[in-house]
Amino acid sequence: MPKQEFFVDMTCEGCSGAVVRVLNKLGGVQYDIDLPNKKVVIESEHSVDTLLTTLKKTGKDAQYLGTK
Repeated sequence: MPKQEFFVDMTCEGCSGAVVRVLNKLGGVQYDIDLPNKKVVIESEHSVDTLLTTLKKTGKDAQYLGTK
């Protein structure tokens, strides 16, 4: 499965917790959250658009950075 890297404007554990919640609801994803660098790497068969839309549901600024 491809690994996609995203920037998410997370400033605290609560922010990263919101990311965890929306990704778990989406299902079929494995992810690694790098809070200090505000990055989320997601391994999934979902499209980049679906993943980005899901991350934006946290209310945080989210941007696609590319394939890892």
